[in-house]
This record gives sequence, structure tokens and C-alpha cells, in this order.
Amino acid sequence: MFKLGGLKSTPPSPSPHHLLCLLLLLPIIIINATTTATTASGRRFKEAPQYDNSPACPSISTQDMCSQQAVHVAMTLDYPYLRGTMAAIFSILQHSSCPENIRFHFISTPSSTHLHEAISSSFPYLRSQIYSFDTYPVSGLISSSIRSALDSPLNYARNYLANILPPCVQKVVYLDSDLVLVDDIALLAATPLGAGTVLAAPEYCNANFTIYFTPTFWANPLLSLTFSERNACYFNTGVMVIDLERWREGDYTTKLVEWMELQKRMRIYELGSLPSVLVSFCREYCVCGS
Repeated sequence: MFKLGGLKSTPPSPSPHHLLCLLLLLPIIIINATTTATTASGRRFKEAPQYDNSPACPSISTQDMCSQQAVHVAMTLDYPYLRGTMAAIFSILQHSSCPENIRFHFISTPSSTHLHEAISSSFPYLRSQIYSFDTYPVSGLISSSIRSALDSPLNYARNYLANILPPCVQKVVYLDSDLVLVDDIALLAATPLGAGTVLAAPEYCNANFTIYFTPTFWANPLLSLTFSERNACYFNTGVMVIDLERWREGDYTTKLVEWMELQKRMRIYELGSLPSVLVSFCREYCVCGS
């Protein structure tokens, strides 16, 4: 597990392999269906079967989007990745022992909020809410990267989750739209964070950090100290278990924005939104490779 927050004790179970084994790269998925839904843009999806809770699941009101007993899942909602989002939702429900206790929080641009209709049509029993993400402020902070797809403002929505989601949501599992789960998401949501830890995510070691940051970054004595005396490990921001209360207390969104502002002035990295998260946490608050 990639532990953030300065905790130096041995990370508790589940292991990083468990986090990784919950996820597979998105294959072509066919959703079993009884009816067909059509989005405003004409894309058609079939209606998924309803999945019910097992008898051992706690009872949560259908209208309760804040329950701490629920598993809260945050995903972006965008037309180019809508098919992946549908497959991800289906895999989450299919493998959950308490599917009725999952609360989905979808973040979308104001012009794409109609996509929620496609989600609701294919999953009519889904407990979900959509949030309109104002992309204007973040658009001015995005520097062009080596892949144009990485320049979408929605790629940065994860940095603003603590501001977008209501304060009553204290812990959330963030997932990219190109993932399919093959196990119960409740196991992922139950990842112990420990005292002071802000988030957990899959860890990858023996990485070459030079490919993520520019020569300008490495030539700066202060900036290059970010990864001094640390194992070459990074974490995948496409899968994160986040304590939103601690994120808010630490004002990590402001820290991320500050790194993005520095990037606009100095060009210190190349790869979209990931490097700003790495330096925001690894500079002071993470224990890499422990």
C-alpha cells in the first residue's frame, strides 16, 4: 500500500497487491439487458439487472447520500469515457455484497450533466448524485502535456473532491473510468488509513522519476530535494481511498493549485495531473517504499 500522511509504522492489511487485484484494465464489456437507454447524443446502452443487498448488509435509507455506513464512490462523467464509466459501474454492482449501500458521486462539466440520464436509465436503482464541476478556474492552470487527453479539466477534478462533495461525505473511493472491479468494492473502501493518513493508493516502485519531471525541476536544488533519500516509488491516482476530512483540514487542494501555478511559470513536469499530486504529497507527507 502507498501510505500518505507521514505514518512510519508498518502498513496494515490489505496489501498493495490486494488493491491492485481489485482492478483490471477495461476490456470490452457487454451488459446483460432487458431494455435500451439512449443518451441525448444518441449513444445507446442497455438496462442492467438490479442487484440486491445480502441479508447481512446494514439498512440505509435510499435517500441518504451521506451515511457513513455506505461505500462512497466518486467518478468523473464525460462523453468520451461514458462507455468505460458504464462498465465500471456494472462491475462494482455485480461484485458487491451490499450494492444498495453504494453511493455514487459523479462529477461532470456543466455541458455534460445530461449524461446522468444515461446512467439513471441503465441503472434505474442506482443511488447517485451528479455534481457540476466548474472547469474555468482549473483550465487556466493546465499546461499542455505530451498527450492531449491529459489536458482535459476533468482529469483534475479529483484534486477538488473535498470541495465538490458535501462535507457529510467523510471518506470516498475515487476511480478512473477505465477500470473494472473484480472484487467487492467494500474491501477497497475499508482500507485502513491509520492516524494522520490522507489517502491510500496502489504503489509502484523502481520508477524512473526523471521521465515525470523536466530538467528544470531536477536542476533546482530546492525542488530536487522532494524525492531525496526516498525509494523511487509513485502511486496511481486513478485508484484512491481518500479521507476527505483530513484532506480538508490539510487544505491539500490549495497545495495542488500552488504546484500547478509553479508549473505554469517554470514547466517542471510533463505528464498531466499526476506529477502535481506526487510532489504535493511526497514532498512532506508520504513514506515512499516503507
